[in-house]
Amino acid sequence: MRIVIAIGGNALLERGQRPDADVQRANAVRAVDALAPLAADHEIVITHGNGPQVGMLALQSAADQSLHRPYPFDVLGAQTQGMIGYWLLQALQNALPGRQVAAVLDQTLVSAADPAFTNPTKFVGPVYQEKTARQYADDRGWAIAADGTGWRRVVPSPQPQRVVETRTIRSLLFDRTVVVCAGGGGIPVVRDEDGRLRGVEAVVDKDLATAVLAESLDADALLLLTDVPAVLRGYGGPSPAPISRATPAELRREKFPAGSMGPKVEAVCRFVELTGGLAAIGALDDAATILAGKAGTVVTPAGDYHLSR
Repeated sequence: MRIVIAIGGNALLERGQRPDADVQRANAVRAVDALAPLAADHEIVITHGNGPQVGMLALQSAADQSLHRPYPFDVLGAQTQGMIGYWLLQALQNALPGRQVAAVLDQTLVSAADPAFTNPTKFVGPVYQEKTARQYADDRGWAIAADGTGWRRVVPSPQPQRVVETRTIRSLLFDRTVVVCAGGGGIPVVRDEDGRLRGVEAVVDKDLATAVLAESLDADALLLLTDVPAVLRGYGGPSPAPISRATPAELRREKFPAGSMGPKVEAVCRFVELTGGLAAIGALDDAATILAGKAGTVVTPAGDYHLSR
């Protein structure tokens, strides 16, 4: 079976943790410990978020007095792909001796006319108190938004159209290589009037990009792994309840936060609707039991549990 798995940037840097390299490396090892058992019997593609990491690098770049201007987000996204990809690559090689593993630096094509460029919604970087966030917004020209009880920077998040290196990733899978790719949703690029690729100032949603990649790779299953055990029905209300099984239509009738669970729900619904396959949302540590249908929120065309291929 071919499985595409997304892990969140917060899985590598939890809220409140210092962004030290050894902290994130240890978290990468923990993530791989949860995913490695699946690689014994399946073709595995792993994608990852980069929200905390790209925000940290953006702060460093903005504070660097040797630069005429801070590095743009496409370059920062490439940096996080290399950094996080290295940690996951090494952890997978140690956990799967003898198995080939590759971390692919890749680009995600978006539309230059996407309205997201004028309506930033993607959270990046650390959480601030409102006063601090507003001060940074004034000083640095940031757009900011509330994220739970704190405030964070937000940047444009255009819709992913295609992962440019899809054919390369497919070739690696044919050789039974475990692939790490689409980090942070991929490096956002557009095609100019001459058909050439160029980077843009944005961060692509990792879950939506992962769904696009999974569909292009003819994946059998899509797993979006995060820090919650399941999607909640009635989120934000007096009596939220976990959803264990759902159809895309059922999930679309619920309301979810645009900056967090919303894109995950849209990603799994889109994948199931386009492919008829299985998609699920749940906790990273439950990866194997989610695939077995015993944890998380499993989404299928009929709302039952099945693996069609």
